[in-house]
Amino acid sequence: MNDHNMNQQPVELLAPAGSYEALTAAINAGCDAVYFGVEQLNMRARSSINFTLDDLKEIARRCQAHDVKTCLTLNTVLYDHDIRLMKDIIDQAKESGISAIIASDHAAMAHCRSIGMPLHISTQCNISNVDTVAFYAAYADVMVLARELSLRQVAEIAREIERRQITGPSGQLVRLEVFAHGALCMAVSGKCYLSLHSHNASANRGACIQNCRKEYIVTSKEDGVELAIDNEYIMSAKDLCTIGFLDQVLAAGVSVLKIEGRGRSADYVDTTVRCYREAIDAIAVGTYTRDKVDHWMARLATVYNRGFWDGYYLGRTMGEWNDSYGSKATEKKLYLGRGVKYFNKIRVGEFLMESHALSKGDQVLLTSPQIGVIRTEVDEIHVDGGPVNVVQKGDVFSIRVDEKIGPSTKLYKIVPA
Repeated sequence: MNDHNMNQQPVELLAPAGSYEALTAAINAGCDAVYFGVEQLNMRARSSINFTLDDLKEIARRCQAHDVKTCLTLNTVLYDHDIRLMKDIIDQAKESGISAIIASDHAAMAHCRSIGMPLHISTQCNISNVDTVAFYAAYADVMVLARELSLRQVAEIAREIERRQITGPSGQLVRLEVFAHGALCMAVSGKCYLSLHSHNASANRGACIQNCRKEYIVTSKEDGVELAIDNEYIMSAKDLCTIGFLDQVLAAGVSVLKIEGRGRSADYVDTTVRCYREAIDAIAVGTYTRDKVDHWMARLATVYNRGFWDGYYLGRTMGEWNDSYGSKATEKKLYLGRGVKYFNKIRVGEFLMESHALSKGDQVLLTSPQIGVIRTEVDEIHVDGGPVNVVQKGDVFSIRVDEKIGPSTKLYKIVPA
């Protein structure tokens, strides 16, 4: 590893939180910060269960208790009729103790500056050079760079920030944030108009319907011949995964690593955050090895993904495109049922089986807003106080669980995909 600019500040791992389950999972997995949206002015207005303004205080409280920063995304295109809501959201975020806003519209930036609310400039601003960093430094201490930059370009920007001593409103040197893992949009900085064109649902207003992920037939205008594009999904990029060259990403002078996935499940958040946390820590103490990378890659492949590639960081000019629709996860989870009650003294949870069957030795996953995500192996199952090997749909049964479960706890069986 080169030691250029080996991060004057520690690296911050920023995790997505599209639900309370995912929020708890991210905190338990070791993130340093979370980002989430409220109401409709964020880029996942359609795809994740968005929090409301009433949730802000509770999110801030939970995160502060674990020394985790909170970033509120407010990064859609804003129209005149959105300005009042935008100001309300930012004002309430500040009042609730949220750490920062992630925004791309200059109206939102100006309001943050006017009330002294810390700001991250969103990737939607497509920051690709150091002069643009200097321009936005009047507004923000942290900037998400354009996703299309190579690591060489990132390192050059980081070097120039240091050389020119470009500081943000806090007086600290501007910090750079990049995407480390997750879905990539085919459009530059995510500014796509396909969904708006076909279904009047603007991606830039958080309502993308992801037409790029579908199969298409191309028809010749001259003779009407139709070709099914069967070899590749030509607009659907594989997911970004930087864990195999994370040492190079950090050596480029990156301060904040962002995992994409506010629309993803809590177990996706749990697995990705744990792997990247371990990788960052391994790099810090010099134990980052190829064997560990292979192990992390295998774990990352178990949760939702569209296949992996290295993004543009290593100088690729074009995306690696998908050859299939949907997830390539090596594991899937089958919903079994939900929690009934918990016996504290003996650490046993009682469940109602609503579908499928469960056997001794099965791998299971439990999730709820309180516990986040727990993975465990079923070592024994009891029905009516006696041990059994298998339970079926309709059975009420109990298994050993280390955390308190309840009616909001969902139980899944993990099986090979």
